[in-house]
Amino acid sequence: MTNTIYSINGPVVTVQNSTTFSMLEMVYVGKMRLLGEVISISKTKTVIQVYESTTGLKVGDPVYGTGEPISALLGPGLLKNIFDGIERPLKTIEQTSGIYIPTGSDVTSLDMDSKWEVTILANVGDYVKEGEVFATVPETETITHRLMIPIGLSGKVISKAKNGIYALKDTIIQIEDFEHKIHSLNLVQKWPIKTPRPVQKRLPMSIPLVSGQRVIDTLFPIAKGGTAAVPGGFGTGKTMMQHQFAKWCDADLIVYVGCGERGNEMTQVLEEFGELIDPRTNKPLLERTVLIANTSNMPVAAREASIYTGVAIAEYYRDMGYHVAVMADSTSRWAEALREISGRLEEMPAEEGFPAYLPSRISQFYERAGYVKTLSDSEGSVSIIGAVSPQGADFSEPVTQNTKRFVRSFWALDKQLAYQRHYAAINWNLSYSEYINDLTRWFDKEVDPSFLLNRKQIMSILAEENKLLEIVKLIGSDVLPDDQKLIIEMGKVIRLGYLQQNAFHKEDTYVPLLKQLKMMDVILYLEKRARQFIESGKSLNLLLETGIFDKVIKIKYDIPNNQIDLLDGYQSLIDEAVKSVR
Repeated sequence: MTNTIYSINGPVVTVQNSTTFSMLEMVYVGKMRLLGEVISISKTKTVIQVYESTTGLKVGDPVYGTGEPISALLGPGLLKNIFDGIERPLKTIEQTSGIYIPTGSDVTSLDMDSKWEVTILANVGDYVKEGEVFATVPETETITHRLMIPIGLSGKVISKAKNGIYALKDTIIQIEDFEHKIHSLNLVQKWPIKTPRPVQKRLPMSIPLVSGQRVIDTLFPIAKGGTAAVPGGFGTGKTMMQHQFAKWCDADLIVYVGCGERGNEMTQVLEEFGELIDPRTNKPLLERTVLIANTSNMPVAAREASIYTGVAIAEYYRDMGYHVAVMADSTSRWAEALREISGRLEEMPAEEGFPAYLPSRISQFYERAGYVKTLSDSEGSVSIIGAVSPQGADFSEPVTQNTKRFVRSFWALDKQLAYQRHYAAINWNLSYSEYINDLTRWFDKEVDPSFLLNRKQIMSILAEENKLLEIVKLIGSDVLPDDQKLIIEMGKVIRLGYLQQNAFHKEDTYVPLLKQLKMMDVILYLEKRARQFIESGKSLNLLLETGIFDKVIKIKYDIPNNQIDLLDGYQSLIDEAVKSVR
């Protein structure tokens, strides 16, 4: 019996009285074979969400089952490529069909005829298990692609090709499993995007993902394999911040998912990523980047798929032993897609119309991050940084609040800071990181035990300054005693000289941890000497007139990253400024 369309409601299509489909099965809908997924099954009807525009579909059009879930095609060629939400290669589609994606476009995610240089590690007679690396391919100049035995397959290698140049579809080795079935392996494999890839075990997250951005590394760090949310209203710098993070963080690979963002903004992202130079290798950053572009004018159902596609690709490279950072911009658009689909399914709405299962979907997404021991006995990680776009910058809305429950770093972007050109516009009073205790041993061993002690002091000064500024708004600063005026002045030094960072300045765009430590040392030494100066009975204004506070603010520009030791001389400059006041 042929399954046919019974009703069409936007991207939601129903089939009446069918018993042939299974949950989450991938299907092709209509004569144009639009890609869809089964999301609900009852005795009388099957509901399918279609990942393409349903314009032109008619009641009675056929629906074809595939018997398998929506899957990502994984293999060499993912890096440097740009895909849509369901992993169709946009560059290939542009060459064959122009600038618009045709409905029912059936383009293979990877070019199966492309040639790659393969070095085969497995030998005839070897017993291999799932996840084990059997061959390597230099995918780019900086990343070696490690071909792994597919999950669920183990056995004996009975034949292998010679090292050489092969297409993706060429057989490299053959394996006889324990049931004596023969499996031919080529350079690609498939994996269901909504199923997490298995690992040996999850490891503690004890190593920071260093970004060179002082406000993150010092105040609100994220661990490798950790999760962070970047909530902020329009124009607060979410995308800019993710750019900086992608360029400078010490992850091996970047997966950037543009989920439901405006087309012109996504275009800018793609163009800029194409021009960025990786500071670690002086090669284009795209050589270690996968881009997934799902703009706001693309079918709404594909937004959900884009998030899972990105994470599935990240987990694939993690299993090779790489540290991968996933940038999801923005998860709010993904949640809005869930709300629209839920409305069309006539499900009972929860807060602000979002479906009742929104928290569980958000948690399932962020839970796929982690630092793990892979099946091939190597270590890898997936870190997820998700941008959130709350309407009207209202952090009490459901997506932000539920995201906050499942992430351990929260970098709240502030509209006022953004308008003051304070980059990164992270509000230090609203943000937090729960990774400090996990990372303490690493900071003490790899940087210095004083790093986190300095951080604690700086956080204390900023918290005290925030309280005093509330008083200043009411009665002015003139009535404050000098010790409280000092806190406000030191808060200014920390804000302008340490937290504010110039992404376009060659010395300030990236700051190593050792320089961050020494900058904090200088700032806190100034605070110590100024407090002693006040306690000796002298006026703070006299010390301010020496210009030493302004000089300390400028150290971020004046001291090159390769001459960090020059910062040690600032303590004597501070001493001289204090002594010069009679």
